[in-house]
Amino acid sequence: MFGTIAARIPADGDLPARARDLDILGRVLDGTLYDVQPYRFHEERNGSGEYIPIADRQPSVRYNLCKLVVEDSVSLLFGEGRFPAVECEDTATRDALKGLLKAARINGVMSEAALKGSVGSVAVLMRVLKDLLFLDVLPTAYLTPEFDPEEPDRLVRVTEKRKVTGRQLRDAGYEIADDDLNTMHWFQRVWDGLADQWFQPWPVSKPQTPVADPGRSVTNSLGFVPMVWIRNLAGGNGIDGACTFRSAVETAIEIDYQLSQAGRGLKYSSDPTLLIKEPAAESGTMTRSASTALVVSEGGDAKLLEINGTASAAVIEYVRALRELALESIHGNRSNADKVSAAQSGRALEMLHQPLIWLADNLRISYGEDALLRLCEMIVKASQKVTIKLRGQRVTLSDGPLSLRWPAWFPPTGSDNLTDAQALSSLRQSGMISRETGVASIAAAFDI
Repeated sequence: MFGTIAARIPADGDLPARARDLDILGRVLDGTLYDVQPYRFHEERNGSGEYIPIADRQPSVRYNLCKLVVEDSVSLLFGEGRFPAVECEDTATRDALKGLLKAARINGVMSEAALKGSVGSVAVLMRVLKDLLFLDVLPTAYLTPEFDPEEPDRLVRVTEKRKVTGRQLRDAGYEIADDDLNTMHWFQRVWDGLADQWFQPWPVSKPQTPVADPGRSVTNSLGFVPMVWIRNLAGGNGIDGACTFRSAVETAIEIDYQLSQAGRGLKYSSDPTLLIKEPAAESGTMTRSASTALVVSEGGDAKLLEINGTASAAVIEYVRALRELALESIHGNRSNADKVSAAQSGRALEMLHQPLIWLADNLRISYGEDALLRLCEMIVKASQKVTIKLRGQRVTLSDGPLSLRWPAWFPPTGSDNLTDAQALSSLRQSGMISRETGVASIAAAFDI
């Protein structure tokens, strides 16, 4: 079914193949995959009276299992109380970097990046405007990165190239003639270590060499591309990582159609079809109600064609099995909150959500140890070359190794804190750890 739906999404031969793949996966994530289906689920006949196959209809029930798993993993990765602390040897740099990240709303930025990047990749752009730091999340379907062959993890250039209508360009401030409002144009933009360079849009039907737009281009003195390219998970095509939910897409589509068909059966059960076997004693318009009796002749017969609830129950059980298989294939959360009768310790909750933790643990590598640290290193370098202010004061950060300190997966309970306090106290009294080490180990939990 997924292949049938995906085949209806048009492919643009002027764009890389990965652009279409990311577009399709993005439609799965935001729930618009079925918009290309030509008919609604309740439409059984077309205008010519021909039967419409279910494969050509949009499901009436949409249980976006893929997005649920992605949102759960993002919440476990960068949710409140789970965001990592950036550590460095220079305390002034650490405190200033923490303030800059907080002012740039780093929690929301990284959460949005992990959500949009679940299709395979995402980019985070750093900008300094009026001496203030800003971070923007960019989808990568129309972005093409170029890496240094001698440093494969260092960006040399990132090119954005997409097709837009003349009306969109006019809304963006370009001067477009009325006759070209519906004409498709190329829009191109390039980031490198010297500038954010814009180009004048040109019609798709008139190929030409891109002409720079100096009025919109911005020169920077950073000496590096102010962007972090994030590959979602290990695998992929080299540019993009593996999609978080790809292996569950077919099963999720099956769930939507099965639930839609079950709903259709329940509607038929609520309004059964009346079958009359001729000859009947009466003819003409018939009123269907519980107070109206149907009288037929001796050779006639009348009955209601009903659907019992057995089929619906079987569908529900089948959907539950499909859901379990889909969650297992992408390490989703299969725990049932109804079975938790009392408050659980942090360790017990970790065991309960172990598959989801495995997924989030892999995402920590991509979005934390790689992307977030690289972003912090860029901020440190930028502060040494341009003016970045925090609370009205210029900030200059010192070079040095950076690291992340991740908190526990689940907030500790009172008994967990008591156990940790007793263990740290015993280790401190025995001289096995210092007081500073003991405080650092619980700093995130107590906001020290």
